[in-house]
Amino acid sequence: MRSRVEAFVASSLALAFAWTLVLSVSPQLHQRIHSDANKVEHSCAVTFIAAGSYEHFADPPATGAPAQADQSSNVPALTSRWVQLAFLTASIFEHAPPANS
Repeated sequence: MRSRVEAFVASSLALAFAWTLVLSVSPQLHQRIHSDANKVEHSCAVTFIAAGSYEHFADPPATGAPAQADQSSNVPALTSRWVQLAFLTASIFEHAPPANS
């Protein structure tokens, strides 16, 4: 009995997914099912599959040219410094195990 229920659920899910795939490639058929399918605000499983992502967000509208950075500011010259590596000063073999253990 349980395997029949599982088979029914699995086939129902596969059929529903196949139906959404069919609707995602056929905008006219999608329009017949959802009257608002051609609007930007419309979202359903078909539009998610057609977009390729369920987290799809529209790009924000462009507001104009980006502001230019101040090119006249003085940037101090970088000076290089040599820093001794920490592991060179460590005593790696200071606490080694005894030779006759």
